[in-house]
Amino acid sequence: MLNFLRYATRETAVNLWRNRLMTMAAVLTVAVSLSLVGAALFLKQGAAQASVNWERGTQLIVWMNPNATGAEKASVALELRTSNFVTSCKYRTQMWDYREALSLLSPGERQTITPATVPSSYRCNPVQPDDVNVLIQNFSGLPGVYRVTAPQQQIHAIQTTVNWIQIVFVIVALVLLLSASVLILNTIRMAIFARRREVSVMKLVGATNWFIRIPFIAEGLLQGVLGALLASGVVYGIHVTVDHLSDASNPGSLLTEMRLTGWQVFVTDLVVVLLGALIGSLGSAFAVRRFLDV
Repeated sequence: MLNFLRYATRETAVNLWRNRLMTMAAVLTVAVSLSLVGAALFLKQGAAQASVNWERGTQLIVWMNPNATGAEKASVALELRTSNFVTSCKYRTQMWDYREALSLLSPGERQTITPATVPSSYRCNPVQPDDVNVLIQNFSGLPGVYRVTAPQQQIHAIQTTVNWIQIVFVIVALVLLLSASVLILNTIRMAIFARRREVSVMKLVGATNWFIRIPFIAEGLLQGVLGALLASGVVYGIHVTVDHLSDASNPGSLLTEMRLTGWQVFVTDLVVVLLGALIGSLGSAFAVRRFLDV
């Protein structure tokens, strides 16, 4: 067994060095394709996490008419307190909303508003993010209510954009993975062709099929794993970059919400490495079955 392992290791190294240009091309193609796969997985996990955090922090805002009476405000407040879809609410006066508007608007827009023209509001947290649809229907059109809003459209738009980016990443990655498999196949085929006489002699002296095949399969497996390790480094680099660019003081920003834990990044890298091993093994196994006559 030990002699066989030495033989397989030596022959694998010889084949890799003999076809080093093809080997480098195969490894780099695997690395690029699996980097895209890893980036798509990272993006998917980050987007899902950001979506959950945003939905958890979804806030319903009931805007009152600037000229709403005290009775109308009290009626809306009572409806909110007794609603089964609301956990808590905070009332913001016209002056509070006016100051908030000043901090958000441009200098030209600030001149068009006054405290008397800005509506007061109720800022409410729904029991479930999906409850905002029911609340919008229930409170829109009530006496004194100007408008009921929630940031669901913005969250949906971000999710749609992220989903399309993931689809593009996956399509490009699949094309590159196919290219990587073909490159590995060609590399193994060249190795088989270069050693065809040696293989014939080994068969004549009684070498088994697997004894001859294992070095070629190990070569493809090693190419896939090397490319996958490079890709896992890229995924970790994305994680470090996102952590560096995210702003801890702004917990609602996209990059901040998309930050993954170290364990999530490790699992993503593990999936990338396993995919690389699978691609290398399948490519070399197909080449051995197709071109090695043993």
